[in-house]
Amino acid sequence: MSLRFHEIAEQNHRILNPFTDEKLMLLGEICRLEPGIRQLDLACGKGEMLCRWSKKYGIQGTGVDLSSVFIGAARKRADQLEVASQVEFINQDAVSFKAPPDTYDIVSCIGANWIGGGTRGTLDLIRQKGLKLTSDSLILMGEIFWREEPSAEALAAMGTQRGEWAVGLEELVSWFEDTGTFVVEMILATDTEWDRYESMHWWAVERWMRENQDDPAYEALLEFARQSRQSYFRYERPLCDWGVFVLRLT
Repeated sequence: MSLRFHEIAEQNHRILNPFTDEKLMLLGEICRLEPGIRQLDLACGKGEMLCRWSKKYGIQGTGVDLSSVFIGAARKRADQLEVASQVEFINQDAVSFKAPPDTYDIVSCIGANWIGGGTRGTLDLIRQKGLKLTSDSLILMGEIFWREEPSAEALAAMGTQRGEWAVGLEELVSWFEDTGTFVVEMILATDTEWDRYESMHWWAVERWMRENQDDPAYEALLEFARQSRQSYFRYERPLCDWGVFVLRLT
């Protein structure tokens, strides 16, 4: 999916993953958030996590995202919740972002492990940034994993390759352990939450197409919408799970 298509399809989303408001706040409780905690959120999307947690728990944070549209929405959300003095949002590629030599209590990458070429690569990327992570620091990863071994057809349809996503929870946890982290908690999405997340895309794309029939990208977006919906029903919904995993360094 091109960045522009992503921005169009998720214009109605606040949380850019199959995650509810309730689970977002539950994750904050799990992380034992309190004033003074500092968080770095890589590929932060519209910044809902940082803004909501800052509002309720008084944390401070930095969000980084490649999309100027999403960063604009994040800054607007910070203003709406009156937390703009506590959070900052930077429009930059998370891969090339040079984090300041500060200590972060939490580093997160929720549903964007493509920044490091997969789960293990993203965890390696976080460590290579030279962040001052302590034994008490948390790493939050939002991850897709297969319910069963995918076919070559499923891999091609979903634009991924074998080994990019783990097969089952056990293998995913092993990947975390291989990169020197340990799972201390997790929250998994339900099929209903997946359906809600995906179907919101369809409304947004259909509305955009009705209002932008002369746009040069119209035909490409129409084909994208058809293929992504077919892929969801045929492969993603029956074969994939998603969750957020709370990790500590071992």
